[in-house]
Amino acid sequence: MSVLICGGAGYIGSHNVKVFMNHGEDVVVIDNLVTGHRASVPDNVKFYEGDIRDGKVLDKIFTENKIEAVIHFCACSLVGESVEKPLKYFDNNVWGMVSLLEAMQRNHIDKIIFSSSAATYGEPERIPILETDPTNPTNPYGESKLIMEKMMKWVNHSDKINYVSLRYFNVAGAYKDGSIGEDHRYETHLIPLILQVPLGKREHITVYGDDYDTKDGTCIRDYVHVCDIAEAHVLALNYLRNGGKSDIFNLGSGDGYSVMEMINAARKVTGHAIPVEIGARRAGDPARLVADSAKARKILNWSPEYVTMEDIIATAWKWHTAHPQGYKD
Repeated sequence: MSVLICGGAGYIGSHNVKVFMNHGEDVVVIDNLVTGHRASVPDNVKFYEGDIRDGKVLDKIFTENKIEAVIHFCACSLVGESVEKPLKYFDNNVWGMVSLLEAMQRNHIDKIIFSSSAATYGEPERIPILETDPTNPTNPYGESKLIMEKMMKWVNHSDKINYVSLRYFNVAGAYKDGSIGEDHRYETHLIPLILQVPLGKREHITVYGDDYDTKDGTCIRDYVHVCDIAEAHVLALNYLRNGGKSDIFNLGSGDGYSVMEMINAARKVTGHAIPVEIGARRAGDPARLVADSAKARKILNWSPEYVTMEDIIATAWKWHTAHPQGYKD
């Protein structure tokens, strides 16, 4: 039996391909390569270039392979873009989920692990955030992820397709050997942006606001290594295999680090001064976002391997120094 990884050529998806293979799983990948990179997927993995909104492509995959479960990473994920182009996000993310679940129904696939997001919570009422806290997304990206979760809940009731939804906080880092990593065509994530300074791609890093109610005035976020995220997907699949009920889990370190703490950690790892300029606050940036991941630790037996920011950044630095132009190298 095989596992179908939708979006397996993307940043998080490609790391899941590697980790699932490390666990002896047979992997099949579908990706439309709009944001993914074919070079991030090993040559010995069966790869379909296609869009999950195309039911014929999905039926072809399910017919040609004995698929036991689906791991779903296909989504547009830029918060700012989602505000400017909400229909793009509902078309790609929500319709993509409709198409995927319909194909699973037709082909009698009853397990799905879904890549969700802390964006489903919106502005948190308390820190750390629990899975039972209110979900009030503040952008179409978060709204689309929440709709996709609700779709799985109702299809679980009607068609017994079991799911685990994993709500990530800030995913970071790269595979430990530097073979794959983070390469976005338009970069918005903090760690790659910081590392562009020692790589000579920018003169400084801009910090958006230093007057928040935090210890150093900069925003606090919860960072978790991409391979620890991937391990959680393996555990979630085994949880469903063993009869676990459909559920939602936060994935984060449980610790918050400020933007300046991240910059200082990058300075230690790279040996570069990394100049900083202070910019204006960005609209909608909460002061703190930190996960309570006790549920995943208890039920899935998940325990992150990478626990310091220096360890996480070191893996990203290894990837970026070996591939300064990303997969173009």
